[in-house]
Amino acid sequence: MATGRRKSTTGFVAVSALALLLSGCASFSGIKPLATMSDGYTMDGRKLDGSAAMNATQINALWPTEHWWQAYRDPQLDRLVNQAITDSPSIKVAQARIRQATALAGVAQAATLPKVGAAASITRELFTSDGLYPAPLGGGWDWSNDARIKASYDLDLWDKDRNTLEAALDNVRVSAAEARAAQLNLESIIVRSYLQLATQYVLKDIAEASLAQRQSIVHIAQRRLHAGIGTGLEVNQAETSLPTTRAAIEKINEAIALSRNQLAALTGQGPSAGDAIQRPTLADTMAKSQLAKNDEPYVEPYAELPISLPDNVPANLIGRRPDVIAQRWRVESMIKNIAVAKAAFYPNINISAFIGLESIGLSHFLTTDSNVRGFAPAISLPIFDGGRLRANLGAQTATLDAAIETYNNTLLQSLQSVADQIVKLKSIALQRNQSESAMTLATKSASIAQRGFKAGLTSYLNVIQTQMAMLQEQQQVAQSRAAYLDAWAQLMQALGGGLGDDLPLPTVDGTATSASSASSPSSAQKTQ
Repeated sequence: MATGRRKSTTGFVAVSALALLLSGCASFSGIKPLATMSDGYTMDGRKLDGSAAMNATQINALWPTEHWWQAYRDPQLDRLVNQAITDSPSIKVAQARIRQATALAGVAQAATLPKVGAAASITRELFTSDGLYPAPLGGGWDWSNDARIKASYDLDLWDKDRNTLEAALDNVRVSAAEARAAQLNLESIIVRSYLQLATQYVLKDIAEASLAQRQSIVHIAQRRLHAGIGTGLEVNQAETSLPTTRAAIEKINEAIALSRNQLAALTGQGPSAGDAIQRPTLADTMAKSQLAKNDEPYVEPYAELPISLPDNVPANLIGRRPDVIAQRWRVESMIKNIAVAKAAFYPNINISAFIGLESIGLSHFLTTDSNVRGFAPAISLPIFDGGRLRANLGAQTATLDAAIETYNNTLLQSLQSVADQIVKLKSIALQRNQSESAMTLATKSASIAQRGFKAGLTSYLNVIQTQMAMLQEQQQVAQSRAAYLDAWAQLMQALGGGLGDDLPLPTVDGTATSASSASSPSSAQKTQ
C-alpha cells in the first residue's frame, strides 16, 4: 500500500516537472507597457512647471479644507451643500458603486480560500445483469447510496488569485475616489448655482431701481408738458424704456425661479423645496453702494477671497484631487491584471479530496465498511492555444497604457484648470477694481448733483441721470464681483476641495499610503 502511494507521488512530481518544462512553449516575451506615468515633476522627460501666472502668485495658502464653501459666510449655502451631500441621488449612485466594488472584491477573495462542499444522493435503480454485480443484485432493483464531503484548493503558485484580489481591492479604491470626485463636482455646482442666484437678486435690485428712476423721468416730462415747456415727444421717449425695463425684471424673476428649482434638484428635493430658498446673504454684500455721512462715496465690502496657492502645486496635486487619485488606483488595478494574464502562461495546480459513505442497499449505508475517501492532485497547463494567451496579455498591456495616459491627461487638465482660474482671478480682480473706481466716481457725481439740486443750481433731471449712470456702474461691479467669487470656487475645485487628503494612494511597491503625503511615482514600471 505504501509502495503504491510512493509511486503515485513520484508520478505526480514527474508530471509537475514536465508541466513546468512544457510551460515554456507559451511565452510572453516582447509584450510590455509603453506608457510612462508622470510623477508630478516630469512627464515623458519634460519638467512640469507652473505657468507664469502661477509662479507669480503668492505661495502662502493652505490646501482647501473639505468645507471650503464656508468662506462665503452664507448659512443657507452651508445648509444646501450639506443636504446635497446627504440626499443627492448622484452621491447615492457613487456610494452604490463602492458597495458593488466591495462585493466583487469579496468574490475575488473567495477564490483564494479552500472550497468545501457536501453532496448526497439516494437512488432506486434497476441494476443490469450484464454489469459488475452478480445476481441477485444484477438484474434486480435496489438502492444506490452516496454521501460525500469534498474539498479543493488551488495552490496559486504564480499569485494569479492573489493579484486578482488585489486588482479588485484597487477597484474599490477607485470607486471611493470617484465618489469623492462626484461629491466635489456636486459641491462646486451648488456653490456656483447659488452665486448665480445671488447675482440675479442683485441685478433685480438694480433693475428695479432703474425702473423707479425711469418712472421719475416720465413724471418730470409729463409735468414739463403740462407746464407748457415740454413736448409730447419727450414724454413718449421717456415712456419707451419702461416696458423694456419691466420685461428685464420679469426675465430676472424667471432666472431666480429656475435657479431655485435647480438648487432643489441638486439637493435631492422636489421643486417645492426651491420656494423655501431665501435671498442669499451674499447678495447683500455683492454690489451695494452708498454715501457715507460726509457725502463721500463708500463702497460696501464683500467676502474678499485671496488669490494665493499652496506650495509645489504640480507634484502635490497628485494626492489632493480625487479624480487624479482614482486614475492612479485604476493604473494599479491594470498592473495587477497584467500579472494575472502572465500567470495564465504557467501550470495551474489544484488539489482536491473527498471523504464519505457509499453503498448498495440501505442496510449497510451507515457502517464503517461503506467508508470512501480520495485525494486527487491535478495540473493544467497551456501548450498550444493559437496565441490566445499572448493576445490577452497584449490587450491587458494596452489597457494599462491607456490607463496611464488617461492618468497623465487628467493630471495635465488639473494643472490647466488651476492655471486657468489663477489667470481669471487676476484678470477679474483688475476688472473689478476698475469697475469699483468707476462706481465710486459715479456715486460721487450723483452726490454732487443731489447737493446742486438742493441748492437750486441744477434740475432734478440731472440728479436722475447721474443716478442712472451710478446704477449702470453698480451692475458692472456686481457682475465682476460675482465672476470673481465663481472663479474662486472653480479654483477650490481644481485644488481638490479638501476631499482627497485622506484617500489612500499607491506607493512604489504597490501598497497604500496617505494621499496628502504621497507624491512618489507609480509602480507601473515594475511590469516593464
